[in-house]
Amino acid sequence: MSSVRLTTVADWHKSSIAWRRWAVRAAIPVAALFLLLASLWMAVRITPLQSVTAAGQTVDVGAASPGLGFSGPGEMDLFGQTIATQPHFPGPVRPRLRLTHITANAELQQLLSSGDKNSAGVLGRQLSAGWLRYALWEGAVSAGIVVVVLSAVTGLRRYSWRRTVAVLATGAVTMTVVNAVGFVLLASGTPSALRHVHSLSDLVGRNASYPVAPADGPALTGVQAVVIGDSTAAAIGNRPVVHPSALDRACGRSADSFAEQLAAVNNWNVMNLACSGATVTSGLLGPQPAGPLSAPAQIAQLQRAPKARVIIVSVGADDLHWADLTRFCAASPNCDDRVTDAYFQQQTAQFVLDYRDLLTQLAALPGHPAVIVNQYYDPFGPDTSCLAAEHVDAGKAKTLQNRLDQLNTALEQGAKAAGFTSVQPSFSGHTLCSAESFVQGPKDKAPLHPTAAGELAIALADQQAISVAEQSAAKQAQSSPTDGQTTSGGQPNSGGQTSSGQTNAGPSSAGKP
Repeated sequence: MSSVRLTTVADWHKSSIAWRRWAVRAAIPVAALFLLLASLWMAVRITPLQSVTAAGQTVDVGAASPGLGFSGPGEMDLFGQTIATQPHFPGPVRPRLRLTHITANAELQQLLSSGDKNSAGVLGRQLSAGWLRYALWEGAVSAGIVVVVLSAVTGLRRYSWRRTVAVLATGAVTMTVVNAVGFVLLASGTPSALRHVHSLSDLVGRNASYPVAPADGPALTGVQAVVIGDSTAAAIGNRPVVHPSALDRACGRSADSFAEQLAAVNNWNVMNLACSGATVTSGLLGPQPAGPLSAPAQIAQLQRAPKARVIIVSVGADDLHWADLTRFCAASPNCDDRVTDAYFQQQTAQFVLDYRDLLTQLAALPGHPAVIVNQYYDPFGPDTSCLAAEHVDAGKAKTLQNRLDQLNTALEQGAKAAGFTSVQPSFSGHTLCSAESFVQGPKDKAPLHPTAAGELAIALADQQAISVAEQSAAKQAQSSPTDGQTTSGGQPNSGGQTSSGQTNAGPSSAGKP
């Protein structure tokens, strides 16, 4: 009886050992497959994007996170906003493109429009080459990840150096083959699709953008600076300008605007073209209607000032329909819902496309004046008690502030890509509901817009940027004294003054910064 039990125990022990060996052998390929897939997943996320340059525009090329479909759009990262590309790419592995630099030069039109397919084809070839270069880098990175993991495994199991080398070599070769086969099978059509991209407009499915022609009229050679933008730059809700024209009244231009402050400080003639309600397409790059009045684009007007040394831009809030968003937020119990957020993201995606066109036009201005892009101030502080009657609490204020931060990020990244300066004025300690607020309250003429003191704070931030730009220009002039060209404006006017351009807009909506 005991011998039978011993035999049974021995058989069970042998069976258990055999089962464990089988389980280990079966687990090895599963673990290897998991390692390969995990390495691919990680490599796509950490492999550096490859930069390509065509006609002065720099685009980073890489791979987006793999999708589940057999085809779909790639991703275009434009100033922090992810936009689906117009071209679709076969396979689940699709390109991710990021615009990082904008420069105006003789070949700029090749990227602005798709008209000349032969000359513009250089962009598609560069993108395709960048994609292939990225694929090689991704393969090297994924193989490196496999080698690192296997090195740890062989070290823990104390393999001999020969066996270790064999395991590492096998892992690296297998990963390289899998990666190559994967790109061939899952993204074989991507290089061809990229070669058919003839312009940046092709990538995002937009009509070609062409330079805005100068407005009719004599050259304003005495203007040293030009301000373009919306109601923040117009300083709506403050004292009107002296002897206002019909356009001044329609635009809401004020004698307290930061343009007036800069004129006084620098003893300049500053032309303020800003209009309430202006957007990039309707106001800056295109005409802006206001009742029976109509005005040419602000970009067209500023070109009448060929000696302007500084251009200051304030735009974006009206493009995102900020006034509508604030009113909806005040009227709703919760303004952080998915529908509102989706609407905001859609408007922001459209804005960055328009903003890119604006930056390109500014970069192409003759004389290359210094360009300063103003970000929006933070209107909300820790105290929101004065907004209680408007049904805006701290939670709603935080939601609105987060959306404003997203707009400011796009403004900053776009300015950086174009080589411009981006400035955010500080209203710290002077936000809404504070004792000395720089922001107009709900009972003022233009809620959430700057007060006269707020306009002064914006002027101080711009003045600091102007000083830095002038110091940089002076250093460049000293390093190249034979250049013979200058970007300085005309003779300063006694006491400083502002002049209004032929621009107009409708009355500003409340709730817009």
